[in-house]
Amino acid sequence: MKQLFLYSCFLFVFLRLHGVAHAQGHERPVNGDPGFSVLVFSKTAGFRHDSIPDGIAVIEQLGADHDFSVVATEDDAVFSDDSLANYAVVVFLNTSGTVLDDGEKAAFMRYIEGGGGFVGIHSATDTEYDWPWYGQLVGAFFQSHPDIQQATVDVVDQQHPSTIDLPALWVRTDEWYNFQTNPRGSVHVLAVLDETTYDGGTMGDHPISWCQEFDNGRSWYTAMGHTQQTYYEPLYQSHILGGIQYAAGVAAGDCQAVSR
Repeated sequence: MKQLFLYSCFLFVFLRLHGVAHAQGHERPVNGDPGFSVLVFSKTAGFRHDSIPDGIAVIEQLGADHDFSVVATEDDAVFSDDSLANYAVVVFLNTSGTVLDDGEKAAFMRYIEGGGGFVGIHSATDTEYDWPWYGQLVGAFFQSHPDIQQATVDVVDQQHPSTIDLPALWVRTDEWYNFQTNPRGSVHVLAVLDETTYDGGTMGDHPISWCQEFDNGRSWYTAMGHTQQTYYEPLYQSHILGGIQYAAGVAAGDCQAVSR
């Protein structure tokens, strides 16, 4: 009887512990289940990059590998309160020109004000020039670029999840944007271009990737991402993955603005 009593106590404790562990395991994402959802928006009303399908494919693969779901669209009707509520992050992937109407803009503003995340890639800064709020969200507007060429990126913050895997001096080829204004002071600069390493830089101090906390949400931007080849670079994939995870709020990063 004593042995049966002890066995019953053991079985009770085992089942209780197993039940707790099982319940706790379902409180967080398990392998194969998306931890959050990402909307990739790539509508263009100006220049259209032929790398858009590559960017979508790579972000979808990153989602499959890192447990987040991805929906890609060019239908601006998704910018409604009900639809945006399904996503932790909205990615503007090589968008251009005016892509949202007034009602859609208002819904997007409410989404960010409600704590949503934004990721801008390359020509996201060539988008919505007449919308000052968006200019603040993305950080700057595009001005010009020289020919595609190799340059050195000085990674000035190697602690952020989007830059932690990058070398301090990152040598790569892309289309290097000049901006109408320098965002430094309003955003947290993650990487800058060394204008002595290529032809056509016009800014001197030349931020090329940055992040910020904005209107209760999180914003991350990289000007890199013009060429098809870019999206298949492992370091670039790590760069945008960390940006998405930061914007989703699942990876911490210091994005307080500093003047230098």
